[in-house]
Amino acid sequence: MDEESAYGLWSLVIINSLVFILFAFSFTRPRTPRDWRSLSAYSAFIVALFAEMYGFPLTIYLLSGWLGSRYPDVNLYAHETGHLWHTLLGMKSHAHVDPIHIFSEVLIFGGFFLLAASWEVLYRAQRTKTLATTGPYARMRHPQYAAFIVIMLGFLLQWPTIPTLLMFPVLVAMYVRLAHKEEVEVHAAFGEAYARYAAATPAFFPRWKRKSREEIESRLRS
Repeated sequence: MDEESAYGLWSLVIINSLVFILFAFSFTRPRTPRDWRSLSAYSAFIVALFAEMYGFPLTIYLLSGWLGSRYPDVNLYAHETGHLWHTLLGMKSHAHVDPIHIFSEVLIFGGFFLLAASWEVLYRAQRTKTLATTGPYARMRHPQYAAFIVIMLGFLLQWPTIPTLLMFPVLVAMYVRLAHKEEVEVHAAFGEAYARYAAATPAFFPRWKRKSREEIESRLRS
């Protein structure tokens, strides 16, 4: 591949993978086997993504026949072509400033913000051995898992690949199962208080109507 292809840059694969994995690690601080499974699944997705983004463009290679016939004037191994939504939709602007890419950045950074905000609340609740019901937990029961899903969805919009497209539904199902197992444990620890919280708070899709801390605590005591 020539210089324009911008592939074969395995140092960038390693650096970018480490940056996004360590960034997530700093906010999740895994301690239990479930925590490590959650982070490991996300990490596998990130490595698969950057391996194609900067290493070897497997998806482009597998689709090269179809892409070459449909887009004969496109350099398939130019880095910008890897933004497949941009290529398939025939967008003329630079891939990094098209609406899809901008929206993907919003999802990615929004997901990391949610991950950080969730960890702060969860860490405080774990130290005081109380139920996490404030911050993101006032709007949904599993904001950390939701954050991982949102981040991965953002990357899928930005740089879709066959491996990550196949991995995404599997990982979402895994996070849902982990959430269910977590709920069983938390219900065993907090009993009826958690049952009332779960009945009033969605699992993954946030409740946008803001509740004050006093309202939440009053509901849990009732």
